[in-house]
Amino acid sequence: MDTLQSSFTGALAPMPRGRVVAAYLQETRAECLRYLRSPSFLLPTLLFPAVFFVMFAVVLGGRGAAEAPRFLLASYSTFGVMAPGLFGFGMSLALERDNGLLTLKRALPMPPAAYLLGKTAMAMLMAALITCLLQALGLTLAHVQLQAAQMLRLALVCILGAVPFCALGLLLGTLVKGQGAPAMVNLLYLPMAFLSGLWFPLQMLPPLLRAQAPLWPSYHLNALAQSALGLGTGGAAPHVLWLAGFTAVFLALAVHRLRRHG
Repeated sequence: MDTLQSSFTGALAPMPRGRVVAAYLQETRAECLRYLRSPSFLLPTLLFPAVFFVMFAVVLGGRGAAEAPRFLLASYSTFGVMAPGLFGFGMSLALERDNGLLTLKRALPMPPAAYLLGKTAMAMLMAALITCLLQALGLTLAHVQLQAAQMLRLALVCILGAVPFCALGLLLGTLVKGQGAPAMVNLLYLPMAFLSGLWFPLQMLPPLLRAQAPLWPSYHLNALAQSALGLGTGGAAPHVLWLAGFTAVFLALAVHRLRRHG
């Protein structure tokens, strides 16, 4: 009886801390490798903002203001880092809920948060690659004068700035079915970039559209990116606080829906 009881107690014993850490690391590694080995995700995510930047900052750069390439480097960096969270989190979560992969992962002996942490790490890694690529294009083709400190600040802003869009993508993935996820993500991704002033200064938008720009997380991330390159005005604290609050609210809503609806 004692042996049976001890065996039963051992089965319910918490996982050792080393195994918990290993589970987080393995899930993070698996998620990153999974997307890095997927050309259908990797290439469009990297090349879409790069093509736009080359088109407008390099090919058409001489027709604009002297600081236009610098402005576009910050804004297209923001535009680029939105995608890993929205597509890699939102669209993939919707598909994985439909095909049962999320149910399988829940049955595995790993911490529930490892799944979310793995996808978040993947989005931040993609944000780092996108930022490095755009900065390389800015330095070599657009001839943007950047100091090392500015490059590091922009990279840090973009890597951390991917997290709010992970929270948004997570909630979106709990609301839509797998087949409708790509259309829904694009329906949010492109208008959000347009209405946040990522493709041209907000002053060019009608007053009604310009007034609602602060409602979007991309507006606040772009303000931080512009400031990192010396173009921003005002303090960074309001934008950081807004993004932190946005992340917390959308993450809480998404986790609540996952617990209730799977």
